[in-house]
Amino acid sequence: MPNTEIMIATVVEETYLSVEQLAALCAVEPDWVLQHLQDGLLSAAKLESGAWCFSSVELTRAKRILTIERNFDALPELAALVADLQEELDSLRRQLLRAGKR
Repeated sequence: MPNTEIMIATVVEETYLSVEQLAALCAVEPDWVLQHLQDGLLSAAKLESGAWCFSSVELTRAKRILTIERNFDALPELAALVADLQEELDSLRRQLLRAGKR
């Protein structure tokens, strides 16, 4: 059922999370999310109401950063740098797959 998979991916990509929802999914306090947002380690769009909304990509990034912070007692900036490198590796692997090199 390829159409079902496309539909699910589209729905997930078009769903945005609030600060509270992102915090709950990461099992952290909303202050953790806001601090990382303020420090430029997470990205979000700001709605007309002034509320922040996060994409599923940012959910994945937040979970990566949090895992690195907890597992390695890393500073948030270092955890974000490692997350950046992981995201770059993922992108390069996708490019290789598309090129048929893997």
